[in-house]
Amino acid sequence: MPKRRPDFLDTTETAQILRLKKHTMENMRCIGNGPVFYKLAGRIFYRRNDLRHWLAKARRRSSAGEQPRGR
Repeated sequence: MPKRRPDFLDTTETAQILRLKKHTMENMRCIGNGPVFYKLAGRIFYRRNDLRHWLAKARRRSSAGEQPRGR
């Protein structure tokens, strides 16, 4: 049976998946332009599904910020 991936990820795991530094994730969280997160018992967690949604919203066709149509 294949090993199931956890749905909740900590900041370090999330940064690795997104190929960002942990510090970058922390900065985005403070500014409010990163993915939705959960704060449980003083710890920060991200859900995989929320990361997918955030990434989909970040899609662009040009560096000027034009978003693709149809999604």
